[in-house]
Amino acid sequence: MKEIMQLKNYMANPITPVEQLEQNKDDMKTQMELLIMRIQAEFCRALEKEEDKEAKFTVDRWTRKEGGGGITCVLQDGRVFEKAGVNISVVSGKLPPAAIQQMRSRGKNLQNAELPFFAAGVSAVIHPRNPMVPTIHFNYRYFEVQDKNGVQWWFGGGTDLTPYYLNEDDALHFHLTLKHACDDHDSSYYARFKKWCDDYFYIPHRGERRGVGGIFFDDLDTPNQQAAFAFVTSCAEAVIPSYVPLVKKHKDDAYGYHERQWQLLRRGRYVEFNLIYDRGTKFGLHTPEARYESILMSLPLNAKWEYMHQVQPNSEEEKLLKILKEPKDWLQIEDKKRSNA
Repeated sequence: MKEIMQLKNYMANPITPVEQLEQNKDDMKTQMELLIMRIQAEFCRALEKEEDKEAKFTVDRWTRKEGGGGITCVLQDGRVFEKAGVNISVVSGKLPPAAIQQMRSRGKNLQNAELPFFAAGVSAVIHPRNPMVPTIHFNYRYFEVQDKNGVQWWFGGGTDLTPYYLNEDDALHFHLTLKHACDDHDSSYYARFKKWCDDYFYIPHRGERRGVGGIFFDDLDTPNQQAAFAFVTSCAEAVIPSYVPLVKKHKDDAYGYHERQWQLLRRGRYVEFNLIYDRGTKFGLHTPEARYESILMSLPLNAKWEYMHQVQPNSEEEKLLKILKEPKDWLQIEDKKRSNA
């Protein structure tokens, strides 16, 4: 599985000079950059098709002095999407101390004090206007770090769904699409990465998850580099079929003031997680010469906090909260395991 350069299809020119990419076609750094360029363009165009004709992504290509840069695509104040951000970054330089500490805490054996690194990733957060359309977040990334023992590499990422009102058919469709992407590579991946996602997107001070989950993984360096890249490619390609049908289905659903206020309260929880707990946000904010506008792209255009807000018993809002406090095995994986035991 090789990525081929498609300059005319991308949202902007690649960050790495084209000649360099052409000379190093088989290098994983090149392959990952071409993958994220393609995924960004495909997702932006799929979202634009759901919008009114005049709503288009603003494309902002940026560079950083220390090395690399990114392409930030944002659609704001659309009829369907209140704020949609799809960002790629390809950066290199020396790892900041906070990032080294974070990696060592995850078990990375990094020996030198100064560690050259390369990181390439695509990340997106889509905040729809209609509360019946869920928010989606996805991120897929590749890291290389060089120390005295050579180059260490790994992949990370995931896709997760944050509805404001629970539609079980939507959650089932979303999880099943991700499971198919996982099963093409390893039948154990979905169950492992689904649990990891539920655990990662937990807001401890609220005692609830951010949404209905999906998949999440980090430090993936097995079974080999090409196989791991193929898996990440499948996951990234599963985003559109997992999410766009939900947008089509609900973007014109009826809603009122009450549903909008609940959506804004839930977005407040989204902000809390991203600014307090999210590792990617922390890594970005600790990176010298980081582009903070792109890092904070994930935040919604509007959010709300109310003092001591309580949901009504037996309401649709309470139905969602129950799932956020106790994640559901949407595909009954554990039930099937027990019945086969």
